[in-house]
Amino acid sequence: MDRLIYSALSGMRSSTRHQTALANNLANAQTIGFRREIFDSRPVSLDGEQLNVRSMQQGEVRTADLTQGEIIETGRNLDVALSGKSFLSVQLPDGSEAYTRRGDLQIDASGVLSTGDGYPVMGQAGPITVPLDGTVTINPSGGVEILDPAQPGQPAIEVAQIKLANWEGSSVGKGIDGLFRVIGGGVLPMDEAAELKPGFLEKSNVNSTEILVEMIDSQRLFAMRAKLMNTARDIDESGSQLMRLG
Repeated sequence: MDRLIYSALSGMRSSTRHQTALANNLANAQTIGFRREIFDSRPVSLDGEQLNVRSMQQGEVRTADLTQGEIIETGRNLDVALSGKSFLSVQLPDGSEAYTRRGDLQIDASGVLSTGDGYPVMGQAGPITVPLDGTVTINPSGGVEILDPAQPGQPAIEVAQIKLANWEGSSVGKGIDGLFRVIGGGVLPMDEAAELKPGFLEKSNVNSTEILVEMIDSQRLFAMRAKLMNTARDIDESGSQLMRLG
């Protein structure tokens, strides 16, 4: 009987984690460049004498859906939408490199080009810094250009090149901060063929309707597993009553 209860309990824990992942997806349905997290459940058996007949379910977010989201036009100079299988490289507070599809860029008070959630954008020689007195634009190849308002007749000058990386062929994982990292450490190489779409943004690839349906299914599955535990309790009580009669 304990095997039945153990399996049902581990399933309920997995359902709870699934609900958490679904709630996070739904909460980020409008977050620019967000990638839907994919929850994966696997059966796990315990090894050892008298234990190998007991199995549990282990579920967690192991990957994310990297399909492209809807592209919308904003007309803003610092908004860029990434195409294909490319990532925007950013610097973390510890100095390491991570990757994102979030393209709502901004310039902070010190002139550092950063994403909408505050991570500095990486160039070929580190985080990109631009003059505060110029008009900043980004070209399709990822070049950061400065136009001097005091010299309107002069062409824009390219001051940096955004590092656009391609994840194809590499193992990347998504962290709880929404950023992607190379599994096992390291950095992705620069993708010379990657292109941006200035004046556009890529929305989240979360489908709210699908997530709501998944949440309902997950809640029903949790209820079924809870009922299974109640059934196991009833069977156990019936067995105890028969033993007392004997």
